[in-house]
Amino acid sequence: MTRILHRQITPQLPVVVGGRGVELQDASGRIYIDASGGAAVSCLGHSHPDVIAALHAQLDQIAYAHTSFFTSEAAERLADRLIADAPGNLDHVYLISGGSEAIEAALKMARQYFVEQGQPQRRHIIARRQSYHGNTLGALAVGGNEARRRQFEPLLIEIHHIEPCYAYHYQLANESDGAYAARSAQGLEDQILALGEDSVIAFVAETVVGATAGAVPPVGDYLKRVRRICDRYGVLLILDEVMCGMGRTGTLHACEQDGVVPDLLVVAKGLGGGYQPIGAVLLGSHIFEAFRDGSGSFQHGHTYMGHPMAAAAALAVQEVIRRDGLLANVVAMGELLDVRLKERLGRHPHVGDIRGRGLFRAVEFVADRDTKAPFDPARKLHSRIKAEAMSRGLMVYPIGGTIDGVNGDHILLAPPFIVEHGHIETIVDRLGDAVDAALAD
Repeated sequence: MTRILHRQITPQLPVVVGGRGVELQDASGRIYIDASGGAAVSCLGHSHPDVIAALHAQLDQIAYAHTSFFTSEAAERLADRLIADAPGNLDHVYLISGGSEAIEAALKMARQYFVEQGQPQRRHIIARRQSYHGNTLGALAVGGNEARRRQFEPLLIEIHHIEPCYAYHYQLANESDGAYAARSAQGLEDQILALGEDSVIAFVAETVVGATAGAVPPVGDYLKRVRRICDRYGVLLILDEVMCGMGRTGTLHACEQDGVVPDLLVVAKGLGGGYQPIGAVLLGSHIFEAFRDGSGSFQHGHTYMGHPMAAAAALAVQEVIRRDGLLANVVAMGELLDVRLKERLGRHPHVGDIRGRGLFRAVEFVADRDTKAPFDPARKLHSRIKAEAMSRGLMVYPIGGTIDGVNGDHILLAPPFIVEHGHIETIVDRLGDAVDAALAD
């Protein structure tokens, strides 16, 4: 009997005992292909020798020192690396322990920025439905994942949610990408005007929507329109790239592909590749200068922020990605994965959409392709597919409530950046068999 309060109390989880490359092994000896990178985390796979060596070296030097007394070489070098690769005027980094913490920090940065600027009346935050920004109360409030929010609703701060840019369900049949992008972005301006032009702090959005809706990319020039709207009303743009960033979509930062620079960019997961818990907020020079020239500090902090071991691991991960040219492999293998998924499942009567960028792909399932009607949620199709995939030695990331928090099923694929042609073929074969088996019941 386990004494751990696991995510699900009833199922008995296999015990992981090892892993190498794209594979993990459990105590019974079964091997699994990690086709989801856990939760889009393991960008270098498992047991990478360079990262392990970096952790050993850092442990020999110093494992921990509180950031109210010291900085560390590892943290400074990681910050230099991140800013050297950052777009636009993002010129400082705040290092913490994960995505939820990073979103919390970004929200506080945005509010404090306006206080420092003499605009304390700004109090509203706008986000999108069917988004996910983390599981702390602040991050959960900003997110639009209704299933996760529902029981905690009385504890959540007020956030204003607009319709997502989700072409499969919201783009009209005769509507061009440009027209849909304009209509979708207009929802943001309408909400700003409804709340008051000088009362909104920030708009928060995932560049490519992650787990809640499943690898949904922005359409056309949607993000450029959003950036212009934010600029028009002095609203900060916070892009959440916790899941889709740090190379996952084929560029280091997903927003590079859309030609947009946010005021605050939130990263985690692939930043440290799972070797240590780490997240970060990259902030624009205007925000840093407001803190420096105003109160002289950012009123926030965590015990383990800037942790030397975490910083050393993340720096090693980022150096391997650069040295080995792995972003090119993300693009090439991502294209192959898209092709193979469409060949195997594109004509399936219960596959509605296959979408994503790079090695960040999702398959959405429907009861009827013509109407896009979802399966009965009670069937828990996504969970069945996960179980069938696990029985075949394949890890995929399943989510229910794709459409509105209750209805809809999809699975997410986010294999490590080191994935090879043969792995892609095996992933798609096993997934196809798992889908067929789950739907045969």
